[in-house]
Amino acid sequence: QVHLIESGGGLVQAGGSLRLSCTTSGRTCSTCTMGWFRQAPGKEREFVAAITWIGSSTYGTDSVKGRFTISRDNAKNTVYLQLNSLKPEDTAVYYCAAKLSGVQAYNYWGQGTQITVSS
Repeated sequence: QVHLIESGGGLVQAGGSLRLSCTTSGRTCSTCTMGWFRQAPGKEREFVAAITWIGSSTYGTDSVKGRFTISRDNAKNTVYLQLNSLKPEDTAVYYCAAKLSGVQAYNYWGQGTQITVSS
């Protein structure tokens, strides 16, 4: 079992920045692909970004490209999501997820952290 603990959410004004962290524990996940998803009220969960264990990253919607950056520190078992130039439409619960090497779906999920962007 892999446990994921997110931190770093909060309330920020439009144009501000936040950095989310997600630390894994339990079963080793050093070769996991780590992802960030978000879910706004009344909307479906949306893929934000992912990063492989060797550091190859992908991003979801065009709305986050150029503003959000995913990174990881394997020595610390932590993945980060830097969010810049935040907009009110970025308001959502952000979830960290992990999928084991060779697995298609994300196996493990964090509890989520709320980001609220005020206009």
